[in-house]
Amino acid sequence: MLPGRGRDGRAARLASILGTRTAWSAVGDGEFFCPGCGGDRNYQRLTGHRRFTLLGVPVLPRGETAPVVECAACRRHFGTEVLDHPTTTRFSAMLRDAVHTVALAVLAAGGTCARPSLETAAATVRSAGFDDCTEDQLSALVEALAADTGRVFSEPCGAGLAIELHEALDPLAPHLAPAGRESILLQGARIALADGPYTPAERDALATVGAALTICTDDVTSLLAAAARTPS
Repeated sequence: MLPGRGRDGRAARLASILGTRTAWSAVGDGEFFCPGCGGDRNYQRLTGHRRFTLLGVPVLPRGETAPVVECAACRRHFGTEVLDHPTTTRFSAMLRDAVHTVALAVLAAGGTCARPSLETAAATVRSAGFDDCTEDQLSALVEALAADTGRVFSEPCGAGLAIELHEALDPLAPHLAPAGRESILLQGARIALADGPYTPAERDALATVGAALTICTDDVTSLLAAAARTPS
């Protein structure tokens, strides 16, 4: 059989005559975390219209494609679900705010805002990204929080504080590895333990933190127990 005369040859000739082409149109842009580049990049959101082609010329519409996200750097296309992943900058801000909220919740649960707890909380918050955080600032915020909510110190985690914890932690939890979620809980545990054993209110606040981070109850109990056994 001569080259190009078989089934593969006929298919190749047909493909060179008939085909499809997608015309893309930009419908939005922004910044996202590109899975291909591994970092924050600009993107365009594209919609596509497919057409049959004859000898490379579009002739008949074939319908729309699902929208895609095109990275401005690597030009790769991704499904729009990649936009659900926070950018590195946004993720850092979410993590910083989460640690700050957990520190305030544990201090409020502790009641006395003892100096060792304040020092540990301030160091923890500074490490998370609030470089200018001080013990006095945290103490004032805890007092303002109590005055704003009418909450009494040392009581179990109330609805208002639980809502704040969930608002800070719920969006973050899906983007953290198990070790990252546990790290946030343990940072709160170290603040609670800085001035002595857990109080019932501190345990309640930390249990709320664990639930918001999607850590199961048994694991929360084990982590808090391990933290209490670890010398500070």
